[in-house]
Amino acid sequence: MSEHIPSQGTDLADLIVHLARLGQSCGHAEGATPLTAAQWTALRYFARANRFSRTPSAFSEFHATTRGTASQTVKSLVALGFLERKSHASDGRSTLIEVTAAGHAQLRRDPLRDLRNVLADLPDNARAALASTLTQAVADLANRRAAPVFGTCGDCNHLDSKAHYCHCTQSLLSLPEMQAICVDFQPARLRGQS
Repeated sequence: MSEHIPSQGTDLADLIVHLARLGQSCGHAEGATPLTAAQWTALRYFARANRFSRTPSAFSEFHATTRGTASQTVKSLVALGFLERKSHASDGRSTLIEVTAAGHAQLRRDPLRDLRNVLADLPDNARAALASTLTQAVADLANRRAAPVFGTCGDCNHLDSKAHYCHCTQSLLSLPEMQAICVDFQPARLRGQS
């Protein structure tokens, strides 16, 4: 009887999932309010999202969950004082989510800091190759599942880099916004295919 040996893809998938869980396993970092993995993800997301993407529905797409589940996660963080809801300046029906000072203080105790440090310690070429490979894998899996891909302006098809202008939102972007994640992201490798 031959033993079944999983393919390399299966091993890599398991390894990636294990790394993600291990990276978040210290969800009760010293001095931090205990949060679930979903709450940490939401707090990180709203801290890194641009003004067009700081909505509960954009977070639900990013987190690949239902709007109801995302809304409950946001609600719990609002109750803890880490997030606050604000009316959208141009659309009174929409709500924007902002990270509070307490939320930023909580993020300084983020359990992912150890994983970030381990990845930062990788040789430059290995870190660049890993970033490129994982970015491609995320884009390919999102495409296979008809899910949105989130990214930043520098890698987006909508950006006119000379003018710092987003053709999707029809807005001029500040440098910090260009480094923030966006729900309207379209990978630049898809130029001409939209």
